[in-house]
Amino acid sequence: MQSISSIDISSSGLAAERMRMEVIANNVANANTTMGPNGQPFRRQEVVFKTAIEDSRSAGVSVVGVQADDSELPKIYKPGHPHADSKGFVTMPNVVVSNEMVDLMVASRAYEANLNAIKTYQEMANSTLELLR
Repeated sequence: MQSISSIDISSSGLAAERMRMEVIANNVANANTTMGPNGQPFRRQEVVFKTAIEDSRSAGVSVVGVQADDSELPKIYKPGHPHADSKGFVTMPNVVVSNEMVDLMVASRAYEANLNAIKTYQEMANSTLELLR
């Protein structure tokens, strides 16, 4: 039976949080995109994680995919906007930049925690090797 490495767990967390930060950055970049390639306003994206445990050989987290947030798209009154409807309302993306920034901070802290766990593991391994010399 193969043991579960803390490096493997932390590195899976690093990869997952990196993906989450990329998706958040894309959300912020498209916060005002009223018409995407599909002709619709941009929809906020969310990363879907799952715990990766397979026959006790690996653990950590994996990214299952990225899905659209189906919450309501807000409408604002802007009669001169090129995408305004007949009543002057523009359907906007469902991205709240302040919420995205909080999510980015959380993802960044989780990334840092996983990185620190790897650094601590490496320091402990180096100390062990020094003791064995």
